[in-house]
Amino acid sequence: MSTRLACVVFDSVEPRTAARFWAELLGWEVMVDRPEGVDVAAPDPDGLDVALTFLPSRHAKSAKNRIHLDLSSRSLDHQRVQVDRALSLGARRLDIGQDGVPWTVLADPEGNEFCVLEPREHYVDTGAVAAIVVDTQDPLRLARFWSAASGWPVTHDCARYAGIRSATGQGPWLEFLRTPAAIGERSRLHLDLIAFPSDDPAEEAARLRAAGALPISPGTPPAHTPVVVLADPETNEFCLLRSASD
Repeated sequence: MSTRLACVVFDSVEPRTAARFWAELLGWEVMVDRPEGVDVAAPDPDGLDVALTFLPSRHAKSAKNRIHLDLSSRSLDHQRVQVDRALSLGARRLDIGQDGVPWTVLADPEGNEFCVLEPREHYVDTGAVAAIVVDTQDPLRLARFWSAASGWPVTHDCARYAGIRSATGQGPWLEFLRTPAAIGERSRLHLDLIAFPSDDPAEEAARLRAAGALPISPGTPPAHTPVVVLADPETNEFCLLRSASD
């Protein structure tokens, strides 16, 4: 029994505006547009790109997110084109003390940090999103938890970061970057997991708690509840969704 990583969720004051920005920047498509949220995903049905979901929020961003996206590039020229395109779509340059690095740090129209990376062989086959990056005080500990949660194996770990990726070798990496001040204000980005149709979401929630997840919503959810809210071992909230076929 297992769960899979379904999407990165953005709390957004203007979900449609944020979704359009990311869809145009990544070359993805708006798949669902509804008052309660907007979904953006890669158009390739055979890919394993994790979707982006934009949910309405009344509160603007006020602190650095614990989660951000790293975007891939094929060459230095392509990196510059990506940066210029992001700026033309409404992004802005951001200084977070990154002096002298080869990647470019930007913020989307709602202030969410993201990076446009210089070309790296490590990300040559990921698609538009190279990595989903999580700030953490203990990279390997968090990588092991999310490996158990997503079914993705831990592929590398060192003193500064650890990473997991689908065993198929498709889609983005989920990487954990050592950051001393990682635990702080709740991030406006979080991850959603989804149970497979053949699995019981309540049992999966129990499995995740046994792996180190912390309960946020009390008790075992009734059958009609579409989501269970938990937190990983460093208090990053995430949701366990029911399969659409349930």
